[in-house]
Amino acid sequence: MKIDTIDIEILKMLQVDSNRTVKSMSELLGLSTTPVFERIKKLEKEGLITNYVARINHKKLGLKQTVFIAISIQGHTRSYLQKFVDSINSFPEVVECHRVSGNFDYLLKLVVEDIEAYETFIISKLTLLPYLGNVQSHIVLSTSKETNEVDMSFLNG
Repeated sequence: MKIDTIDIEILKMLQVDSNRTVKSMSELLGLSTTPVFERIKKLEKEGLITNYVARINHKKLGLKQTVFIAISIQGHTRSYLQKFVDSINSFPEVVECHRVSGNFDYLLKLVVEDIEAYETFIISKLTLLPYLGNVQSHIVLSTSKETNEVDMSFLNG
């Protein structure tokens, strides 16, 4: 799909505030509401906009500990990898799961109440998975940046 500068501006606005009204975007873009609405629907249909979400403050919910876990899998057949992913996706503590290159196969991001909850996750869930190889945990001490926004300055706008 070819996108132009108006599409890019719409995407930028929605990344900052997905609750922004079509009317307010129209005013900023100098267009009427209908073409802006149609462009948003086109961006959704083409898969550039996949969903709209609210960013939650985990700490205010009592989820004070973030942990990254690098995992290697002992078997690398498609079925082993799929079973691992299916298991990981069923764990609510896991908020991200990435297949990566390098010394590990997967990088997980967990959000839990505290270090004790993390230990419970390791003992009662993660270590029970078959084909689990090496596991390295990285406890987050502080976070200086966390965003879902994608910088689109490299595009034609």
